[in-house]
Amino acid sequence: MRPSQVEIDFGTPPGTPPRISSDFEEIPYPSDHWTATNPKQEEFLPLHYMAEDTSTRRRVARGPGSPGGFMHNDEHQADINYDDEGKDVYSKLRPAKGRVSSGRIHKPYPPPPTSISEFIAQNLEHLPPAIYTLLSCWTRFHKIGHSNVVVWDEAHFGKFGSHYLKREFYFDVHPPLGKMLVGLAGLLSGYDGGFDFKSGVEYPENVPYVAMRVMMATFGVALVPLGWYTAVELGMSSWACHLVALMVLCDVAWLCISRFILLDSMLLFFTFTTVFFLSKFHNQQYQSFSFDWWMWLIMTGISIGCVTSVKWVGLFVTAVVGLYTIEDLWEKFGDLRMSKRDQIRHWSARVICLIIVPILVYMASFKMHFIILNHSGPGDAQMSSLFQAHLVGNDFAKNPLEVAFGSKLTLKNMGWGGGLLHSHVQTFPIGSGQQQVTCYHYKDENNDWIVLPTWEEPEYNPNDAMRFLKNGDVIRLQHAPTTRNLHSHNIPAPVTKLNNEVACYGNSSVGDFHDYWVVEVVDDLRQGAKVEKIHSLTTRLRFRHQALGCYLRAANAVLPQWGFKQIEVSCDKENNKGDVHTYWNVESHWNDRLPPADVKFYKSPFLRDFWHLNVAMMTSNNALVPDPDKEDILASSPTDWPWMRLGLRMCGWGDSQPKYYLLGTPIIWWGGTVSILLSLLVLGIYLTRQQRKYNDMDAAEWDHFLYVGKIAFFGWFLHYAPFFIMGRVTYVHHYLPTLYFAVLMFGHLLDHFIFSARWKDKTKRIAFGVFAFLVIANFWWFRGMAWGIDGPINDHWGLLWRKTWNIYNA
Repeated sequence: MRPSQVEIDFGTPPGTPPRISSDFEEIPYPSDHWTATNPKQEEFLPLHYMAEDTSTRRRVARGPGSPGGFMHNDEHQADINYDDEGKDVYSKLRPAKGRVSSGRIHKPYPPPPTSISEFIAQNLEHLPPAIYTLLSCWTRFHKIGHSNVVVWDEAHFGKFGSHYLKREFYFDVHPPLGKMLVGLAGLLSGYDGGFDFKSGVEYPENVPYVAMRVMMATFGVALVPLGWYTAVELGMSSWACHLVALMVLCDVAWLCISRFILLDSMLLFFTFTTVFFLSKFHNQQYQSFSFDWWMWLIMTGISIGCVTSVKWVGLFVTAVVGLYTIEDLWEKFGDLRMSKRDQIRHWSARVICLIIVPILVYMASFKMHFIILNHSGPGDAQMSSLFQAHLVGNDFAKNPLEVAFGSKLTLKNMGWGGGLLHSHVQTFPIGSGQQQVTCYHYKDENNDWIVLPTWEEPEYNPNDAMRFLKNGDVIRLQHAPTTRNLHSHNIPAPVTKLNNEVACYGNSSVGDFHDYWVVEVVDDLRQGAKVEKIHSLTTRLRFRHQALGCYLRAANAVLPQWGFKQIEVSCDKENNKGDVHTYWNVESHWNDRLPPADVKFYKSPFLRDFWHLNVAMMTSNNALVPDPDKEDILASSPTDWPWMRLGLRMCGWGDSQPKYYLLGTPIIWWGGTVSILLSLLVLGIYLTRQQRKYNDMDAAEWDHFLYVGKIAFFGWFLHYAPFFIMGRVTYVHHYLPTLYFAVLMFGHLLDHFIFSARWKDKTKRIAFGVFAFLVIANFWWFRGMAWGIDGPINDHWGLLWRKTWNIYNA
């Protein structure tokens, strides 16, 4: 029996011109085409040809005006590049997902190497950064121990490292992560924490300062490979990557600041890592929610947490990530093809990884700070009394619990960053001319006060029955060292003119009714709102002047130099019950007639201590304002930095000591500044030409130009502009994180106009050689400013490129 006949399609008849792939893509094939001509035929194409996708894709070009800022991509990028007609075709296979149109071009991972030569070939791209890293080790470590004295801010940060080794609580305006790493470097070096780190003092033999400097310089070493790989991830050409790495390697300011026991090398390191991780994450946007996507997003958040935990300047690079994220989510919000579920996933991922994770990292650094520094130290007074009660060596918890007349005590202001009520023998040069009363953040005997009855009552007798202090009592507060009484009158306060002045007046036998204060209990952190007896540490009090009705207040107003820059204490005429700066608590308490308290009464929650310390840091940082009565030859203004108008002497300038001058490499700093200005001009020209329908670049090139340009420009602007509105004193090292973005812009523009443009290879090589030579030669000319200038400074000629540089002795 013969088998049934089967109709076979042998393809195109002979003589017919061959079709190209686009012909198949554009010719529709109705689903019933073959079944209409041959009802017996149920399926023409093998199923495996349709496994990837059965939809027609017609290519649609995207013009330069298409959206795309920091980035423009989508996990549905294929739907943007192709027009879906929804018709079955026999077409070529295509990737299921698109790719980002800016940054580094995505390449599939190579197969595992099967030989050493194949392994070398696959990793040959890592050879240049490895060489640059070795060169970075040489520049950062060369002559690192040449100066054997405490240089510049080593006096501060070396001392803070010592406090960690001795576990003594201290206070500083910067977050603790960088200083903990300094302490760790000391621990690993074998340092015992016994050196005071006084500026200009020679290091003793038992202080391994060279090893500590080397560990700090390691962060500076890592800047160079980070600069290379960031340029790679930003999609720059190899020529531009080399120049970026060279500029990071050869800048004298970055080199100099990395070679000492300072925080700046760590601040720069985490700034670089944040930009690097962000660029890595951007290049994973073609495969959203993949493992790599999540990893680089989380790493970006961790890096944000680390950079802000070193210095608050890290908030500026956080703002760069924030702008990128806002634009990214805004583009996704406008994508109608993206499901609501994916929208929520994208938003949730950013909130978790870029907000919650950095906050947790930041808080964890403070938790470690509190765990390590569990002994009483010089910074105790900046913290709440309850916090101090648990420090080893602090006797607060052993003091009597209930306050009575005749008790000697200190009063702590409970406003965020508040200090201790203080007085000293100096008098006000204005106002009443009486003895000054201030708020002071350090402990000494001038903080001690004695609770006494009014002048009309019988004089306090320690043999009389115990009289405990309670709500509504009228008292005198006598300053223990000088016997003068806390006093207020109708004279304006020296700074807060709307409030009354608070001073000390009289003595143990002379006074008047202006010495009387009414005790008003706010609440008790342990007893609650109902307080029968006033307790030390936990009871919150207000002191109302009986005659004037004003309240004793210590806010954040700083007295001039005649008040030793301490906090002003005044008497506030407004009865604002919610003003915590009018709240006080008894901190230290001495009374031989009363038993010590039970430590179970004192407990301080972490979140309250964390917030308290951060407000105190902010308050102290804002108090670092320039003193018009004192010339600071080290300070400089933000307008000085981009054009290198002034440097900074980091040490003494004697003939017999190595001299370090903090100033950048001119070709890098000036080139970076010019590139920032030029980028705005170039962008304006391109936008103008686009408006006139000139297409200078295709869509991918335009997206890439905008993406890298925005990262560099907004990074530079957000790091630089805030210093114009800051009231604090500024120095040239504040510009060093900003410089990184100027370097990226410099490399980006050189890449755009030369290395990725349609020049001959010979022209590109010459251009690269010229710029590389200028950078390296400029570094070699000024290398002594970072490695140390020996001998009389006037013997070293050619260093004064600007008359404003104070390098030479006049």
